[in-house]
Amino acid sequence: MKAWSAALAAEVETWPAVTTRPMFGFSALYRRQRIFALLPRTRGVGTPNSLAFKLSAPGPHMRARLGKEPRIQPAVLQKRRWFTFELSSDRDLRDALDWLSRAHKAAG
Repeated sequence: MKAWSAALAAEVETWPAVTTRPMFGFSALYRRQRIFALLPRTRGVGTPNSLAFKLSAPGPHMRARLGKEPRIQPAVLQKRRWFTFELSSDRDLRDALDWLSRAHKAAG
């Protein structure tokens, strides 16, 4: 997971207005001042191979898509809508980036 997190962070850090900060064993990803994701550094989010992303108010279409994705589980952190994404292979990185991109846009 450390290698996957490093690869994801390297890509996401090139996106507009993204900064990272260490946070309790995670790398917190921000778009300007808004946090939109957590990547594991020394601990996992839910499971050892998962990351978390925030979609504060997903619409009905997005909720349906989230519900159909078996690698995504809902989580409530700090009264906001967070979701975890479970990675099991290198093939999952593309989909993880897609969800991180959605969270990045939602934070904008």
